[in-house]
Amino acid sequence: MQAKYKPKILVVNDDTASLFALSGLLTTWADENECSVVTAKSGEDALRHVLQDDFAVILLDVNMPGMDGFETAEAIHKRARSSSIPIIFITAFLADDLNKLKAYQQGAVDYLFTPIIPQVLQAKVAVFVTLAKKNLELKAQTEALGLRTIDLQTANEKLQREIKERKIAVEQNEAKDKFLAMLGHELRNPLSAITSAASIIGFPGAKADSVERAKKILSRQSQHLTHIVDDLLDLGRVMSGKIVLDKMAVNLGEVIISCLDSLRASRPVDSYQWHIDPIETWIEADPTRAEQIITNLLDNAVKYTPIGGTITIRNTHSDGKVSLLITDSGIGIAKDLLPRIFNVFVQGEHSLDRAKGGLGIGLALVKQLVELHGGDILAHSEGENLGSTFSIILPQALQSKPSTEHNEIRRLETGRKLLLIEDNEDAREMTAQLLKAQGFEVLEAATGVEGIILAKDEKPSIALIDIGLPGMNGYEVARRLRSDKHTSGMYLIALTGYGLREDHILTAEAGFDSHFVKPLKLQQLLLTIESLQVA
Repeated sequence: MQAKYKPKILVVNDDTASLFALSGLLTTWADENECSVVTAKSGEDALRHVLQDDFAVILLDVNMPGMDGFETAEAIHKRARSSSIPIIFITAFLADDLNKLKAYQQGAVDYLFTPIIPQVLQAKVAVFVTLAKKNLELKAQTEALGLRTIDLQTANEKLQREIKERKIAVEQNEAKDKFLAMLGHELRNPLSAITSAASIIGFPGAKADSVERAKKILSRQSQHLTHIVDDLLDLGRVMSGKIVLDKMAVNLGEVIISCLDSLRASRPVDSYQWHIDPIETWIEADPTRAEQIITNLLDNAVKYTPIGGTITIRNTHSDGKVSLLITDSGIGIAKDLLPRIFNVFVQGEHSLDRAKGGLGIGLALVKQLVELHGGDILAHSEGENLGSTFSIILPQALQSKPSTEHNEIRRLETGRKLLLIEDNEDAREMTAQLLKAQGFEVLEAATGVEGIILAKDEKPSIALIDIGLPGMNGYEVARRLRSDKHTSGMYLIALTGYGLREDHILTAEAGFDSHFVKPLKLQQLLLTIESLQVA
C-alpha cells in the first residue's frame, strides 16, 4: 500500500512510562500491518495532532491532569472532520456504569483497563485499522474515478468541439462551393447579355430600335456587374477593418429617393405599390455607405416581392436613434433561415429560376456597414409567403445647414483638350471614343512618361490618369506634372479601382483634384468638367 494511504493510530497518555509501554505494544504490530503510531502527552497535544491528521483510532487515557479524557473526546468529536474517529478509553481504575455511560456519550467505542493484554489491544485496534484502510482505498478509488471522469469530460468536450468545428468547416466549404457556383452564374448572365448586345450593335443590318435597346442593355448590365464587384470588394474590406467612415449629417429621405432612382435602371421599381412616410430625418453616417445600405435593402424587397406587391418604408426616432423599417408583402423568410439571414453566402432554397438569385452577400454587407456606424439591424418574418420586415437603427444627427463657404476650385480657360493616360488598350480606346463623342480633343498615352511628354508639348487643361500604370504609377505622374511650371495648372483626375477614404487621401496628397472610381461614369465626369468652365 502506498504511504499516502497508511492509517495512523493516536496514543494519548500523560504518563511517560505508560505512553512508552502502550506505543511499544503497537509499534511492531503497526509496522507489520502497514500503519503508524503517533503519541501525545496531553489532551491539548492530542487536539493539535487531530487538527493536522486523520486517525484510524485514538487510544485515550481517561485520567489526565488539565484536560481529562472525557473533555478531550468531547473536543475531538465537536469538529466535523474528526467527529467520526473511534476512541478507545484506557484507565487504570475500574469504571462504574456512570463513567462508562459518560465515555460512550463522548463517542467512545470501547473501554480497556490496565494492565492491557497485548493481543486484546491489537485485536481491537486491528478492527478500526482495517476499516480505515478500506475507507482510504475507497477514497483513493473515488479520487481516481473523479480524475478519470474529468479526463472523460475533457475528452468529450474536445470531441464535441471538434465535431462542431468540423461541421462548421463542412458548412463553410459547402457555402463557398455554392457561392462560387452562384458567382459564375451571376457573372455569366450579364456577360451573356453584354456580349449579345455588343453583337447586335455591330451587326450591319441591325435596326435602329434594336441598336438603341442593345445600348440600354449594355448600360444596365454593366451597372449590374459593377454592383456585384463593389459588393464583393466592400464585404472583404469591411470584414478586414479596412473601411474608414467619413461621417456627416445625412438626409435620410434624400438617400431613399436617390436609391429608388438608382434601382430603376435594373429593377421594375414602378410596378410596386410604395407607401413611404414623409422622411425629414437626419442620420450621422457616411453618405456613400448609407446609400449602399438602403439600396441593398430596397433591392432585396423588390427582388423577393411579386410584381404589384406592397413595399412600405417607415421611420421613427427617439433617444438619439433613428429606426428605419422596410416592410414588403413578398415571399417572406423561412424560420430555419431567419437566424442565419445575415451570414455570408446565406440564401433561401435555390432553384433554376435565378430571378430571385444573388450572391448571398448583400445582407451580410449591410449588417457589417450598419454595425460599423454603431447601429443595429433586425429581420422579422412570420414565415414563407408572409412578407418580411428589416429594421435598421442608426445614430440621429441634427439637421444639416447649407454651408456658406465655398471651396476654391480650379477654373479652366480652355476645357476641350484632354489628356488620357491609361495602359489598358481597350479601356483607353473606349474612354477616348466616349470623350471624343462629347466634343473633346483627346490625347492618348499608354505610360506615365508618354503622358508627361504630351502634357508639356500639348498643354491640355485636363488629364485623366490611371493610378495603376506600369513603371511610373499615377501618383508619381501627378507629382511631376504639379512640380513643372508648364503643367502645374492642369486639372488632374485620378482613375482607380480603389475608392476607400485613404485612397482619396493618397490621390489628394499626390496633387489630384478629383478621384473617380472605375468604371468611369461619363455623366459624372462631364458634370465635373462643366463646373470648371469659365463662363
